[in-house]
Amino acid sequence: MGATDHAFLAVSEAHAAVAAALRAAMHLPVPTPVQAVDYASAGRTLIIGPADIALDWAERLKDRLDVSVLASEARGNEELPPRGDYPVAVGCDIKVQGWLGSFTVAWQQAVTPQAGLIGTPDFQAPETRSERYDLVFDLSREPLIRLPHPPQGYFSAGRDPLEQFDAVLKLTAHVGEFEKPRYFDYKADQCAHSRNRIEGCSNCIDLCSTGAITPSGNGVRVEPHLCMGCGACASACPSGAMRYNYPSVPELGLRLKTMLGAYLEAGGTAPVVVFHDGKGEDWLLRRAHRQGLPHNLIPFGVHDTASIGPELLLAALCYGAAHVSVLQVSDMPEAYTLNLHKQMTLVHSLLGGFGYKGVHCSLIDRTEERRGELVSLSEQALALPPASFNLFTEKRRTLEFCIEHLQANAPQAVDEIALPAGSPFGTLTIAADRCTLCMACVGACPAKALQDNAESPQLRFIERNCVQCGICVDTCPESVLAIQPRLLLTPEARQPRVLNEAQPFHCVRCAAPFGTRAMVDSMLKRLSGHSLFADEAALRRLQMCGDCRVVDMMENRKEMTVEDLPR
Repeated sequence: MGATDHAFLAVSEAHAAVAAALRAAMHLPVPTPVQAVDYASAGRTLIIGPADIALDWAERLKDRLDVSVLASEARGNEELPPRGDYPVAVGCDIKVQGWLGSFTVAWQQAVTPQAGLIGTPDFQAPETRSERYDLVFDLSREPLIRLPHPPQGYFSAGRDPLEQFDAVLKLTAHVGEFEKPRYFDYKADQCAHSRNRIEGCSNCIDLCSTGAITPSGNGVRVEPHLCMGCGACASACPSGAMRYNYPSVPELGLRLKTMLGAYLEAGGTAPVVVFHDGKGEDWLLRRAHRQGLPHNLIPFGVHDTASIGPELLLAALCYGAAHVSVLQVSDMPEAYTLNLHKQMTLVHSLLGGFGYKGVHCSLIDRTEERRGELVSLSEQALALPPASFNLFTEKRRTLEFCIEHLQANAPQAVDEIALPAGSPFGTLTIAADRCTLCMACVGACPAKALQDNAESPQLRFIERNCVQCGICVDTCPESVLAIQPRLLLTPEARQPRVLNEAQPFHCVRCAAPFGTRAMVDSMLKRLSGHSLFADEAALRRLQMCGDCRVVDMMENRKEMTVEDLPR
């Protein structure tokens, strides 16, 4: 961060307010170090591809790396190198998994006709083989790992000789011990991925470009060796279970607050915050030297712009920014760009709902030729009084503070704001006449938005807690629930609201209340035609509490036959 601010300070001295913001950032503490993820590579390399190309590269690299060859395409009468040089295998159905220093490669081993020749492999009776390697050099026509960001230590060069030479240079540099930051933190108890094998939110899994996030029980598992630190998972997480730590949101918020405060104190007006990554910094510096930057542009460096979520966009506006933009210079997977648009749409919906006019949030694409200003401000620039709060580790708490600040200064008073589909706030509707109060939804809700009442048969809902994951909707056996995105701004959002309540059903034997009349009536209706409940005694037993049901069965056990026993 410090180096970035120094670089921009050199080209911003003409703009006193921007220079003041950059100087203020330089005096902030260094971000808290994060845990490291370790790699160890001894150079054991597998070269995969057509026999002639793979063997050619093996000959070149055998003195620098511990190479093995897996020929995925073999041509007749190609001679193998001497057996002592390096292992050579012929196989198909190749699967590669893992990361630098820990790759597992599995394939169907072909039987070759002679010891010294590849000849025509026999795949009629293949043998499954699996070996571990530190590095993988993939010369297949199509990559064996098809991910936007493949794992470190995997190099796919195809058939292009130039790409092959470039991959070899990188390959030979990946021998030794390495480390990288552990970019994320994950709180499983807040995750809304699934409950009872019913899937809810899968934003992080769908977005991850490295395959690092996979389902695990009711939550997810993140493999830190595969994570590249884009932060898109944290940006899209509705509950805040997935958190970005490089640096953390509170540290980014402090920097935003400090820079904007210094800018406004120095007399600057209508500040524009532009989030950028390392490549974006180079792009902005080149543009600054070539044609200058707007006098009110405050560059704000982050590790990856995919990590920018609604909490940071809103925080910048709450701290006094007139406009906030994300500069997209690096080649991003399409899913990341769509997610940024989605988060900005949420911000636009909130601002528009409060009555703020104009567009105050945008994505800048380097491919667009822009005349004049780098960022065009809305005719009605946003000018909120700077907020005093700091940002929190908990995402939803940060969003709540930002929303309260927007509401306190809103041009118009509103009780609720309609939000687009997929938003992390909303309510729940119910067809109460068909609800049996089975409470399956209460047990499934990961956010404790749905609750029962220990003293009476009630289904209650706290809207503030709902993350709109939809697990309750899919869990409900009667299909009576539906989610509806919105932001409720009245105090009722924090209070339990009764969605449905019913008359309790009393045991026909002891008169103790158990269950609800709707639930018992539904159970009787469904089971009355079943062979095990053909007689009145069995149906009457369904109308008893658990204790009385056992007593009744014991009293009548002499009358029961073997066929009556539960199977």
